[in-house]
Amino acid sequence: MKTAVDGGVVQMLREHPEYRARKPMWRMYRDLYAGGEQMRANAGEYLIRRNKEPLEVYAERLSRVFYENYAGSIIDWYAATLFHREPVLTFEETNDAARRFYGEFIGDCDRKGTGFTEFFRSRFIEALVYGRSYILIDFPRASGTAGTRAEEDALGSSRAYLLHYTPDELINWGHDEHGNFEWVVLRTGGLRKLNAEDAAWTYETRWAYFDKDSYRIYSERQETSTFPTWAWPEDAGKKAVLMDAGVHGLAKLRRVPLVDLSVPEGMWLMNKAAMLQLEHFNKSNALSWALTMGLFAMPVIYSERDWNQLLGESYYLQLGKDDKFGWTEPQGHVFQIAADNLARLQQEIYRVCYTAQAGGDLAGSGVQSGLSKQRDFAITQEVLRAYGDAVKESMRRVLGAVDAAREDEATIDVSGMDEFDMGDFAAELADARGLLDLGIESPTLRKQVFKRLALKYLCDSRQSAKDQIAREIEEGRNG
Repeated sequence: MKTAVDGGVVQMLREHPEYRARKPMWRMYRDLYAGGEQMRANAGEYLIRRNKEPLEVYAERLSRVFYENYAGSIIDWYAATLFHREPVLTFEETNDAARRFYGEFIGDCDRKGTGFTEFFRSRFIEALVYGRSYILIDFPRASGTAGTRAEEDALGSSRAYLLHYTPDELINWGHDEHGNFEWVVLRTGGLRKLNAEDAAWTYETRWAYFDKDSYRIYSERQETSTFPTWAWPEDAGKKAVLMDAGVHGLAKLRRVPLVDLSVPEGMWLMNKAAMLQLEHFNKSNALSWALTMGLFAMPVIYSERDWNQLLGESYYLQLGKDDKFGWTEPQGHVFQIAADNLARLQQEIYRVCYTAQAGGDLAGSGVQSGLSKQRDFAITQEVLRAYGDAVKESMRRVLGAVDAAREDEATIDVSGMDEFDMGDFAAELADARGLLDLGIESPTLRKQVFKRLALKYLCDSRQSAKDQIAREIEEGRNG
């Protein structure tokens, strides 16, 4: 199916005003997180040129630019710590076919071999950088018509999978009266070859439109081969053609198949640290440049005569009896002030990101006692638990939507992600033993405690094995 689009569709493929306002911010946040060569390549947008600074001097400063990426390291630390132990996923009241599906889905949720937990780890990082991340729930397009569930499974059309999108790829949207998505437009692009033998590259832009019932895929190929994904022209979409259309997998639920993972404004780490990182970036490069220039001392001649002698290693210098010669050298007071300010900026970046144990106390009072450090780390743990709640809620929404679309009628729960110390399991085991020793006459309590402990201890095992263990505990003896 390839048909040209009309004017109404072109307008739909345009960017939402809120998207256009936030697009430069998202690009800056992406550069600040990535750092490295990506930051160096775009340093001209962030390294401030001094008033009347000669272009050749500014160009040399750009060639020497460097970036100390504290924010990126902090975000990666949060992701590594939060996902140190995988969340505990339980699927109850499922049949054999559903159990096989969820076992396969948890091991490969995007048809690329990515595990469900690893998939959400990446979405969590995106949420800390952009403020939110989006997960699209999709199903394969069936080549035939299925009359029964068994036929759907045989055709592969019931094999749900996930796709991910960042906020700078959700370019247009509308909401219903309840604040849910009424429709969305997702835009991606990249260099492609029409065939392997073709020497030329083309830039293909794809728009994916989803509403509560249907989907449509549009495509447009640009002539340039170096088209940047953040600078689509105003007339983008005029040559787009409809490539595919149909009913999506969540149509019977009357839902747009897009789920978000978002963090509260106050816990959007890159938004809190970005200005401090940019200030640190400019001052650290200014100090580095000044120190470098200070290594090349400038000769100073004190003389009333016209000066026309050449200076250098192979030349001599002849002075009159009243002439003086010396070298300029900075006294260093401003350098010390700049170094102190850089240390304070670094500490402030860690403080606003609630990671005081790595870069200074949250109160900013300098030297910390052991009790103060313990209290600050307790604050960090509370932030981690809040992040864990956000991730678990997004996981439940995704799994719930998949379950409802497949009509498995399973009881799905996501737990864990609330302990962040290697010794926590031993403490939890002791707490569980103490709880059971109270002699509470509740077989259900014992089963839930055993399942929680077993699944947390075996968090890295295959989902099918964990499901089997949970069933065996549930079917075991009472009491």
